[in-house]
Amino acid sequence: MNSEPTVTASGVVIDGIRITTVAAGIRKAEKTDLCVFEIAPGAAVAGVFTQNVFCAAPVTVTREHLALDQPRVLVINSGNANAGTGTAGLKDAREVCRLVSELSACRASAVLPFSTGVIGQRLPVERIAAALPHAVAHLASDRWDDAARAIMTTDTVPKLYSAQVQCGAQCYSITGIAKGAGMIKPDMATMLAFIATDAVVPKSILQELVADVANRTFNRITIDGDTSTNDSCMLIATGRAARGREMHPADPDWSSFVAGVTAVCKALSRAIVRDGEGATKLVAIQIAGGRTEAECRKAAYAVAESPLVKTALFASDPNWGRILAAVGRSGVSGLRIEDIGIALNDYRIINHGEPVVGYDERVAAEIMATAEFDIRISIGDGSAATEVLTCDFSYDYVRINAEYRS
Repeated sequence: MNSEPTVTASGVVIDGIRITTVAAGIRKAEKTDLCVFEIAPGAAVAGVFTQNVFCAAPVTVTREHLALDQPRVLVINSGNANAGTGTAGLKDAREVCRLVSELSACRASAVLPFSTGVIGQRLPVERIAAALPHAVAHLASDRWDDAARAIMTTDTVPKLYSAQVQCGAQCYSITGIAKGAGMIKPDMATMLAFIATDAVVPKSILQELVADVANRTFNRITIDGDTSTNDSCMLIATGRAARGREMHPADPDWSSFVAGVTAVCKALSRAIVRDGEGATKLVAIQIAGGRTEAECRKAAYAVAESPLVKTALFASDPNWGRILAAVGRSGVSGLRIEDIGIALNDYRIINHGEPVVGYDERVAAEIMATAEFDIRISIGDGSAATEVLTCDFSYDYVRINAEYRS
């Protein structure tokens, strides 16, 4: 097996993908807010979506179209989520697909719509319609960075990563973008992610791959515990690699290829949490010693989403009692306080449910003052473990969300 793939904050061109962006004035006149991806014929496309029962209109339409046709175009807008808009929202999403199909010479069912932004407002289809002809006429392969910026809402930085993986004689490229800074707890958040590779992967296998990778990356992060109505994570395999053979789990290089896709998604996931609304710290909650991974996840999210823990993170306050209390209310059955251990990175705070002899709060505070650190918690002597990424709650989180629609 090849070594861990190197991920770069850049947009390696993926043969079979062309992109364009334009300012459509969807919410703010000066912002580039509309993005179009053209996908070459024969590509495989798969995705996972929000588990929010009240999913947005574009999610509903995208699911329908994925089942009906082979996707040729993605159309993505920021500034308006087209969620909570009822039958009118579905009509608007389908109209955007129709408009794109006429300009792209494909069926409307081959167009997948995505939206992010304010919930509960009608999509300004007329503004999108006015911007689409220019957009479709200016597609190019090297506009991944433009796309990463066009899909931003409260994000402060674009999120774009690439990796290249050597599989035998063939080098495969993988590039992905994502947006998200608040309303983030993907179970599959207001999160959108689009990842593409030039590898040849059958759709059924691609669907299994995106579900598995998302579960291990995007579904292991939280900013505020809120799952959006619009979450979508799409994986595209164009099949345009020069000497590419069909990739599948029985291939000896499959694990290397999966490692490349996972590395890009992991980098995007970390970037989302690092850019959390008002966040100043990226913290990994690592749980070990559970009987099952599900138990570990339950304990991890109890800590990662605790407002008391998150405000202590912001203050660099090693108030370990808040961590202990969060684990204790997590709902994991059979917890015993004498089994609990807590450490900040390698610095032990709690052993067997009690403070470590010689514990120095000043050392703990110094660790918590850094931009990135781990909270490591053992909950028993089981073999299961997991990690969830979270961030702190600052004054700015409240300000950003209080002023979101102003």
